[in-house]
Amino acid sequence: MALLKDRKAEIIKEFGAHPNDTGSAAVQIAILTERINQLNEHFKVHRKDHHSRLGLLKLVNRRRNLLSYLKKKDPQKYQEVISKLGLKK
Repeated sequence: MALLKDRKAEIIKEFGAHPNDTGSAAVQIAILTERINQLNEHFKVHRKDHHSRLGLLKLVNRRRNLLSYLKKKDPQKYQEVISKLGLKK
């Protein structure tokens, strides 16, 4: 299930620099985190859904790459995103 339009707009409003900011690393990380959390809930019910599990692994790797990029480019923004999302360092 994809993110709902209003939830995505909330995430963009919270992490974006301006209302149409969908491309910054912080917004992308937040959207990916929301989608990963949705898939984790999905797997609690559908344990044998291996096709979606592959998609989950791809999302996690994309988020990891964006986090490492953000850490190199803007360490202060990286710390802010990590604390808001409740991710481990």
